[in-house]
Amino acid sequence: MAHEHKLEIFRGLLKFKSNTQKIWGVLIFLTIVTAVEVGLGITKPEILTTKTLIGMKLLNWIFIVLTLVKAYYIAWDFMHLRDEKSSLRRTIVWTPIFLVSYLIFILLFEADYIYNVYKDGFVAWNF
Repeated sequence: MAHEHKLEIFRGLLKFKSNTQKIWGVLIFLTIVTAVEVGLGITKPEILTTKTLIGMKLLNWIFIVLTLVKAYYIAWDFMHLRDEKSSLRRTIVWTPIFLVSYLIFILLFEADYIYNVYKDGFVAWNF
């Protein structure tokens, strides 16, 4: 009972002839995303480190988004979620997205609270 896997990525924009080619295509895509992350981490462009969005530097937001993209494609192609029923796919993909969003929300609010305690409180910045 062999099961044929879909041999396309990026919603059908890129089609492959075999599973081996598809694995290499996804690996190359993930390598490019990782190279962009490493490059941004090394160079740290000034425009991305000075501008903020919702209390966090744009560079950090880019890292979070690129990490989620990599996690999505690893699960989607290497763990064969593409071939599962839509309810299972939604459960596996959307649950971590909501949990990561909630974690980011909590971290931002706690960090802001701690910053304000040190800024306005009687504790000195001596660490």
